[in-house]
Amino acid sequence: MAHEFTFRITKTRFDEDYSPSDDSRITTNFANLARGEHRQQNLRNALTMIDRRFNDLADWDNPNRDRYTVELEIVSVAVQFAAEGEDQEFPLLEVLDIRILDRLTGKRRQGIVGNNFSSYVRDFDFSVRLPAASEAAGGFTVPADFGDLHGKLFQHFLDSAAYRDRFTGSPVICISVSTSKTYRRTENHHPILGVEYEQKDPSLTDEYFGKMGLSVRYFMPRGSVAPLAFYFRGDLLGDYTNLQLIGTISTMETFQKIYRPEIYNANSAAAKVYQPSLEQQDYSVTKIAYDRDERSRLAAEQGNYAHEHLMKPHGDLLEQWAANSLVPVG
Repeated sequence: MAHEFTFRITKTRFDEDYSPSDDSRITTNFANLARGEHRQQNLRNALTMIDRRFNDLADWDNPNRDRYTVELEIVSVAVQFAAEGEDQEFPLLEVLDIRILDRLTGKRRQGIVGNNFSSYVRDFDFSVRLPAASEAAGGFTVPADFGDLHGKLFQHFLDSAAYRDRFTGSPVICISVSTSKTYRRTENHHPILGVEYEQKDPSLTDEYFGKMGLSVRYFMPRGSVAPLAFYFRGDLLGDYTNLQLIGTISTMETFQKIYRPEIYNANSAAAKVYQPSLEQQDYSVTKIAYDRDERSRLAAEQGNYAHEHLMKPHGDLLEQWAANSLVPVG
């Protein structure tokens, strides 16, 4: 039944002039930064932080730490249904794509797609389905098939012509480590990703991304104060160049300093045994306005939107497709 729906990709430049469009998928994180009286300065400051961090890590043949500029595009993915009706197209997910401009040579290199992953279906799962299941059970409960549909849709997208025609490599999704888990530093050290941490008890997020066909490793790059979680297909350490990895680190570490300064802008680095906490008081705040309460509220709103405009009109078709799909999950 794959012919019952296809994927459509659009791209929007994410720069200091970025403004969310009313007729496109509005990722909370981007829209949150791009508003208010100081919206342009907000965006300019964030992009400057990314460039500075990139040049700090890419320090070879770069004596003035200004050789590279990171160029970002928002990749919006819509699922299009063959059946007629009001909800023929739905904004499935959004990620950032990276290009790296070498100002010395004038060449542009392709970075890694996947940064700042955002998904309406994930919002539905975590903000609508999970609370409803827990309420019905009288306590926190995770349905056995939780994340199965999202995982199969994501993997189907990666294997689609729409993705393969646009992107040559597999995505890497880099997010914050979990505040409910404890991470232990290992002796493994990568020249770009930094020191590796391990966590033996998978979080619900780890399991959810696992159903998307993604494995996870945790690394704290040089100059960072906390490990980042890297979700990937294939070989994280072998499939990408140093500059590609630096692009992902510099982009996502910057966003995490803005979103979660208690962890990623702390004034002391993670210890050998580390449990992240948003209650930490010893941290610095960036000069970039970000409304974390709005982010949580919009996740619930977007989950309800997915319920009304995706699951209600197309849920039966998607569940039937998922049941017949050969894509493995878990």
